[in-house]
Amino acid sequence: MRTTVRLDERLLAEAKEYAAESGQTLTAVLADALREALARRRAPGKRNPVRLRTVKGNGVRPGVDLGDTASLLEHMES
Repeated sequence: MRTTVRLDERLLAEAKEYAAESGQTLTAVLADALREALARRRAPGKRNPVRLRTVKGNGVRPGVDLGDTASLLEHMES
């Protein structure tokens, strides 16, 4: 299908350069970029859970509030 799309000159130049470097057509580069953008939009929040490694210890020091960044910085500097 043929259509007209208006692009910023710099963006078009960068896309053309990328197409030439990768041996693809400009159409293929634009289609791939659009597919990728639409796929990201369809699947928000589908991330692997983060597993934090823990070590032995005595827990948080008395008086340290993990929700107070200013307090944490103060304790880290002392």
